[in-house]
Amino acid sequence: MVTYRRLTLKEAINQSRTLFPNRPSLAFVGDSAMSYKELSIAIKNTSSLLLTLGVEKGDRVALLGENSPSWGIAYLGITCMGAVVVPILPEFSDVEVAAILNHSQAKAMFITAKLYPKLGKASSSSLLSTILLNNFEVIPPLGAKIERGMGYNQPSSNVNIDFSDIDIPEPMEEDLAAIIYTSGTTGSPKGVMLTHKNLVSNALSTFQIQEISSTDRLVSILPLSHTYECTVGFIMPLMRGASVYYIQKPPTSSVLLPAVQKVKPTMMLVVPLIIEKIFRSKVLPQLTSTQLKAWLYSVPLFRKLLHRIAAKKLLETFGGQLHFFGIGGAKLSFDVERFLFEGRFPYSIGYGMTETSPLLSGSAPSIVKFRCAGFSLPGQEMKIVRNGKDQVEGEVWVRGANVMQGYYRDEEKTAEVITADGWLKTGDLGVIHPNGYLELRGRLKNLIVSPSGENIYPEDIEEVINSHSMVLESLVYEISGKLEAKVLLNYEAIGAKCADFKEIAINMQHDIQEKIANTMEDIRRYANSRVSSFSKLSVVVEQIEPFEKTPTHKIKRFIYLHEMS
Repeated sequence: MVTYRRLTLKEAINQSRTLFPNRPSLAFVGDSAMSYKELSIAIKNTSSLLLTLGVEKGDRVALLGENSPSWGIAYLGITCMGAVVVPILPEFSDVEVAAILNHSQAKAMFITAKLYPKLGKASSSSLLSTILLNNFEVIPPLGAKIERGMGYNQPSSNVNIDFSDIDIPEPMEEDLAAIIYTSGTTGSPKGVMLTHKNLVSNALSTFQIQEISSTDRLVSILPLSHTYECTVGFIMPLMRGASVYYIQKPPTSSVLLPAVQKVKPTMMLVVPLIIEKIFRSKVLPQLTSTQLKAWLYSVPLFRKLLHRIAAKKLLETFGGQLHFFGIGGAKLSFDVERFLFEGRFPYSIGYGMTETSPLLSGSAPSIVKFRCAGFSLPGQEMKIVRNGKDQVEGEVWVRGANVMQGYYRDEEKTAEVITADGWLKTGDLGVIHPNGYLELRGRLKNLIVSPSGENIYPEDIEEVINSHSMVLESLVYEISGKLEAKVLLNYEAIGAKCADFKEIAINMQHDIQEKIANTMEDIRRYANSRVSSFSKLSVVVEQIEPFEKTPTHKIKRFIYLHEMS
């Protein structure tokens, strides 16, 4: 049992250095990992470097880079000396990066060679120092000649004697640890302020539903600058002496599969899009490849048996040693979760948000409840606030040590979501069942009320549409009192179903459009036969390009609703 004098990241890392000095901590796949003793030295050297550059306790330090051991060292080097880390998502544009630097008033910045050009529009007067994450060298904030393809040099594991006389400040529990800017789904980025206590307490609460041990291995594929991966896939493993491995290329199947075979991870975190792509492009086509298989798959008893066989093969594909496969960031589609559930794959659905450090609910794989997001984390309060007595669902409210301080330099927005007595309004609609499990229904702002007064959840209709074999993703909305849907088709599946599709595509554009129109009408009838009478679609239209998404792969609804308004 690990005990902490105070709930700070520095205390957590110091404990891990004491308990697991020679265990592997962070590494790239295929490279040797730093031990916890070496990691602790690298963190201390980084804190000392910042102090020599004039960074003081409470100053903001930006962090922009791809996943790497160096990212983790910089994050902890910043926070362990009492400064405030400002992680920036690599997907953000140069304009967004400049806005974050200005708003956060960052005094220093860590950045990788590949992303250095994103400083092109930065003009922050507060930014005094820039450090290259690839080798921890100080470089000019603007105008330096950096080789974008340069690799990483592992930081020295020796104590830097030049920093021996530096007195490193001690962070306290209530000190700000991070300001996280998220695009969200509203289009208005906000700086979420998280304290040391927010982050460490959330990790300790999560351990009560899913423990991590020093023998666990994780392959990290989600951006560390997102709180989901940072807390659950980085801070928590380091608190228990586990090992985390990073991939130096985007995690496409050709890159990811060899990596997991090499590491054989025991734990992984993904967003729904990743496992949905695997199921629809690899698993489902094999399960329905012949008429006989398709018929067997339509029979529940045989479907469950086929799912068991396929899930076992999928487990081997991921290295064969997974005991926890966490899925979060968005709602998982019905058909994919049914496959995981019936196949007894060791998955778990988690629910959270940046404002809560992030996890709010979850469960161990052994006690997963189908279509639920686990139960409320120990140590926090959760309740459902309904507008009317007859309503079953309502908005999820939470209160606890994991709830943010507020939005940085924005008291008005903070007051909109946090009540005077500390309850955070999540904006999510849900139901807490008698067994304590939380079922989410959708976002409150997305709720559509029918002319006859019924609540319509567009996410539920989208889930039905997305289960159609010809659909990749969809967006349901209301126009003039009628429900419509934009649908991105699975053109590869259409081509497989229609032997003459390629020939048509070359010679007969009119026939292509007719075939697509027929597919759209088929999708509309398919969805309407599976939803309530007040949720039926009037029109289904083709979405030519993939939908724009947030970093957690949720569709940016505000863009498309604004276009149609």
